[in-house]
Amino acid sequence: MSGRAPRWVTWLRGQDPDLAATRRAARTALVMPALFALCTEVLHSPAMASYAAFGSFSMLLLVDYSGPMVERLRAQAALAVAWLVLICLGTLAAQRLWLAVAATVVTGFAVLFAGVVSSVLAGSSTALLLAFVLPVSAPAALSQLPGRLAGAGLAAAVALPAVALLWPRPVAEPLSAPAAAVCRAAAGYLRIRAGLPGPDGPGSHAERCRLGAEHTARTGADLRGAFEATPYRPTGLSATSRAVVRLVDELTWLCAVLVDRSEYTDEPPACDPAAYTVRRAAAGVLEAACDLLTDLNGDTVPLRARGKELRAALAAMEHSSTVRVPAGHPDGTGTAEVYGFIATLDVSFRAQELGFAVLQIADNVDMAATAWQRSWPERLLGREPGALAAPLASARERAVTHLRPDSVWLHNSLRGAVGLGIAVFLAGLTGVGHSFWVLLGTLSVLRSNALSTGQNAVRAVLGTLAGSVVGAALLHLLGHHGTALWFVLPVAVLFAGIAPAAVSFAAGQAAFTVTLVVLFNIGHDPNWHIALLRVQDIALGCLVSVVVAAFFWPRGARGAVHRALAEAYDDSARYLGDAVGYALGDGHPVDPGPRSRAAAAAARRLDDAFRNYLAELGAKPMSLSCATALVNGVVGLRLAADAVVSLWQGEDRARGQAVRADAHRAVLGSAALVTDWYHAFAASLTGRSPVPGAVPLQPEGATRLVESVRTELSDARGRATPVAVRIIWTDDHVDAARRLQPALTEAAKKTQARTGPGRGPKGSGWEPKGSGWGPKGSAG
Repeated sequence: MSGRAPRWVTWLRGQDPDLAATRRAARTALVMPALFALCTEVLHSPAMASYAAFGSFSMLLLVDYSGPMVERLRAQAALAVAWLVLICLGTLAAQRLWLAVAATVVTGFAVLFAGVVSSVLAGSSTALLLAFVLPVSAPAALSQLPGRLAGAGLAAAVALPAVALLWPRPVAEPLSAPAAAVCRAAAGYLRIRAGLPGPDGPGSHAERCRLGAEHTARTGADLRGAFEATPYRPTGLSATSRAVVRLVDELTWLCAVLVDRSEYTDEPPACDPAAYTVRRAAAGVLEAACDLLTDLNGDTVPLRARGKELRAALAAMEHSSTVRVPAGHPDGTGTAEVYGFIATLDVSFRAQELGFAVLQIADNVDMAATAWQRSWPERLLGREPGALAAPLASARERAVTHLRPDSVWLHNSLRGAVGLGIAVFLAGLTGVGHSFWVLLGTLSVLRSNALSTGQNAVRAVLGTLAGSVVGAALLHLLGHHGTALWFVLPVAVLFAGIAPAAVSFAAGQAAFTVTLVVLFNIGHDPNWHIALLRVQDIALGCLVSVVVAAFFWPRGARGAVHRALAEAYDDSARYLGDAVGYALGDGHPVDPGPRSRAAAAAARRLDDAFRNYLAELGAKPMSLSCATALVNGVVGLRLAADAVVSLWQGEDRARGQAVRADAHRAVLGSAALVTDWYHAFAASLTGRSPVPGAVPLQPEGATRLVESVRTELSDARGRATPVAVRIIWTDDHVDAARRLQPALTEAAKKTQARTGPGRGPKGSGWEPKGSGWGPKGSAG
């Protein structure tokens, strides 16, 4: 007997990785018809039947929470409570048309905007909106409210054990596996580098380095791809999720640090042996982090012990670096002599930069594992380990970040809310039967720009038309044998769950239409005329979504990405300037914390704008590789500033000694040139100016720095002091930000060549796969 899987199974696995959509669909196909049958045939309550059916459909098919089972069940329970509240609000608001419209706009905005707080809320948005759309689109006497609540409560009571017992989703943090792969690859590369006689090594050693670097870069790209694969951050409000998401930026930066090179020396400088020790210690930390990410229930003691070893190695290297600049160094001021002097600390700086990045990673992995291992009472009480902000504080910070006119998430939330409000108004004004379908059409196709909305509207209408024709044909075929619809319903639900992920958005819309046609006709003589009449309702909803999208921000996400990039580079450059000023500025140092938070907020808005751009259907005028390079540049700039702050944090005496030397003015001058370039670059991203050329090396500034170290920051034996080493390393961090510029310039020029400032798309052929009613396909 052949061990090969059937062809259809292979195809399904190819279209539906990990069978996630199939799992949800199969579970719903079992539960939803059973509840509908119980409420109609046993309890004889039509109100309970509708809300039990749609409640189970929403709670089992439209959401798929991740994390430990206890967190999943908590999220399901919270969704159930929200359903009950929204049903009450919708039923009360439906009594008056003006009240229904106003309540729909407010509720729609609240639900859609709340998704910015976490993926739990973002992934629940369609399910939550459905809970409000159902009652507000079907006005009924308040006496029916208990039946509606009972139906939704029954669905929730069955959904909780179904999630835990019926083909449960594997317990995993979605970013842990790719993050662990990056840690493993980076540790292997560091082991190779630490075992070589020089920074690059001869012959086969150089080939091993090249292969190790390429493998590390690939795993880093895979991690970033997993992070950007959904229209919202793939994390929740939990401490574990918030710690793991920080790893994306930090591991992206680590990969860049590992392959970065200085450009002012042809020959590799002599390596400080302590730098080898730091590399080996960093590799050990990354290996322990990989083990912990692979099993978040593992012991955190090895990681903490390795981190302690790395900190000791970094302290020892800082001490040994003070003697790397030999006494009696030639006093020449030529370029070769100046950069030769600085190059004596280059390898130790690379190790210091690497060590900082790895310690940041270790702290976040430790935080993630500690939070994951909390007891159930600790989770229930919201006790957070370490210093991460509490969930409510984190949610408030993210929400405030997007209460700005340039926030794509704010735009989409307003668009969705207004679209649903108009749909409710038109449905009530025209008296369209089953006005739920009008809102369904609006909910299904409203996207982030007019072009994509038009494309989705056509697909939704065609899918609904096809589903109506199939449903009408099915009802005509069955004739008066309405009992047969009970056997059709599970099959229709199963296909409605699988089709959006495995086939297309239109196929999912068609399957969902067939499901509703069957549901509305069970218990009655099959009426194929009702199926065909649904097309006018859904078409009206699609028209509403097109009009609203054309009226509100019709340029789409591409322009928003450019604006968000410009803002992120501006804020990150200001943070770098403040970080260097904190380290070396005259007078009382200004706390760089506010700038750090502003830069992080701008980076979050950029992340959401870029994610929205990737999720958009249609051609991509921006090259994906160029856009990713521009987004990653923000990460490098911001974390370089973090490294400067970390280098001098708590060293008030050292800062005081540094600002009394002329060296600080040289570094401040270099930092000003670099940050000014980033401000000009930000302006070019919005088309206000051409892309500036990269800042070249500044030999005069380096000469001032070296002269100050020789004359003002040397001890009696002529050797550099620890303060001198830190000043040189600060200048190296600024130079690392400068070395990002050529790649960013190239990416920006390619992007402008493809799109042109203010011009429409030329097309690129790259298009992500769309989805329909699954948890990643929420409207708005």
